[in-house]
Amino acid sequence: MEATQLTAILSRLAVTRLGVPPDQLAEVLIFVHGFGCDQSLWQWVEPAFRANFSTVLYDLAGCGRSDQTAYDFGRYARLEAHSGDLCALIEEVGGGKPVHLVGHSVGATIAVLAAKKAPAQVASLSLVAPSPRYTDCEGYIGGMSEQQAEELLNFLELNHLGWSAAIAPAIMANADKPELSNTLRESFCRMDPAIAAHFARATFLSDHRADLSVIQTPSLIMQVQSDSIAPTTVGDFMVNSLANSQLDLLACEGHCPHVSDPALVITSLNKFLGQ
Repeated sequence: MEATQLTAILSRLAVTRLGVPPDQLAEVLIFVHGFGCDQSLWQWVEPAFRANFSTVLYDLAGCGRSDQTAYDFGRYARLEAHSGDLCALIEEVGGGKPVHLVGHSVGATIAVLAAKKAPAQVASLSLVAPSPRYTDCEGYIGGMSEQQAEELLNFLELNHLGWSAAIAPAIMANADKPELSNTLRESFCRMDPAIAAHFARATFLSDHRADLSVIQTPSLIMQVQSDSIAPTTVGDFMVNSLANSQLDLLACEGHCPHVSDPALVITSLNKFLGQ
């Protein structure tokens, strides 16, 4: 990829670099957010790693402060397009060395696909509430039926704001902390409705289970104890499918532990990354 194209990825995806300055050659830690979110949702976790890593935050195409005009509905109909962006970002910020990836939910899948595409460029995968397939099928419990997924997507397409208000509390859980659901709802509402509906289909109807078997990258699976979107059966499936993986069952609830229980995520990451 040409230098001008690589540099353009930094502005197109609103890349933020923090932590140890790049010229000090620290290991690079890239955070990949989930559906309906943006890089700001890592604000409770990322600062804990600035002392030892060059940390990188960015917004997936169509999300946050990314260049909305660059969102190609044909290209981004598949998650592989997002992983291609991530590989380009790794090439830009990695300094020629493998980087560590931290991905939440569909961001975890995007990180896995990047490791599949460019295994030599990825040193480790830390997967927060991951799911390679969100819907049930024979021999696999993903968390919802295909009919439920279609109903969810149809609701989003018909009423973006209503969907955001209804689904955020279910995803976040932690009913005793309504401010957390409000944070997620506001993040959902910031997305362009057409892009949100399109990205939702690419996310919730995808099936990347087969991709797990080719990954040799050291991987951490942070499975939430009570998560309606990615139940414990998904974590069990992933640790049995990823050759070089370990499972950490987080004693919390909801699909966004990096927001609701960041201390647990930080502790798990520190242990895995050897800090």
